[in-house]
Amino acid sequence: MSFTTNIKNEISKIDFVKSESISELSGFIRNNGNYSEEKIELVTENITVAKRIYSLVKSIYQVSCTIETKKNSNFSKNNLYIIIIDNQVKEILEDLSVVDKNNQKLTKPKEYITASEEETRAYLRGAFLSKGSINDPKTSRYHLEFLIEQKIEAEFIQELLNQFNLNSKILARDKGYMVYVKEAEKIGDFLRIISASNAVLYYEDIRIYRDHKNMTNRLNNCEQANIDKIIETANKQIEDINYLKENLAVELLDEKTKEAINYREKYPEASLQELAEIITYETNKPITKSGLNHRFRKIKELVEKLKNI
Repeated sequence: MSFTTNIKNEISKIDFVKSESISELSGFIRNNGNYSEEKIELVTENITVAKRIYSLVKSIYQVSCTIETKKNSNFSKNNLYIIIIDNQVKEILEDLSVVDKNNQKLTKPKEYITASEEETRAYLRGAFLSKGSINDPKTSRYHLEFLIEQKIEAEFIQELLNQFNLNSKILARDKGYMVYVKEAEKIGDFLRIISASNAVLYYEDIRIYRDHKNMTNRLNNCEQANIDKIIETANKQIEDINYLKENLAVELLDEKTKEAINYREKYPEASLQELAEIITYETNKPITKSGLNHRFRKIKELVEKLKNI
């Protein structure tokens, strides 16, 4: 069962007050319904969602729907569930702000549908039940989307999402528009907005684990890069020392720099910081990493001078 299915199953079982249920139905039907003056047909692949819509219509309008099942022709193993409402059609469509009094489709719902924050959440919940999906956080990318047919409706949903600072965007597709959110934390916030509590717990557990794992990998990569840099620096210092020895030029250096040569040869894999600590401990003469680096710079300068002769 997909993560999206689990979310829809969860929020389909929550009870809300009548005004919120009306807003949820509006969000669903405005983005799903095929309707005429005689009937409304709503389609979903999720039987739990179908039962939810059936229950809301019956409780709010005292109208019994019928649910029909048919095979999905889009290469899907899931059945399609068709909810048919054939009574009080005009009253329901008008009350849900799908059409006006003249039975003309409204491009946006009337203000009362999303008048409060709770009703806005409910409308988004209905739109998600109809046209929404979220990638399982175990996959490689975070992604929430609504596939909306009409541009004005897509912009309206984007506006509602961004009232909660979700930073949603719209992308034109071949058949309609995709309203989407890519940021992991924002998707978690959306799940809270639609009251999908169990989905939030699952999502955040996986997200935190992935973030921790990614941070660990970054730290490991950073540590490996530092180790590679230490080895590269030490090898270059040893090359310079060998060049001076081959050209009998070590005696041109002062005693402190010769000391640095001895310790580098003795500890070829030590970092400058480690080497400075070793010299300080063994000679009882304090030297900092910066001071030791200055000695190796003298060696390098002498090598460059000899090469240019």
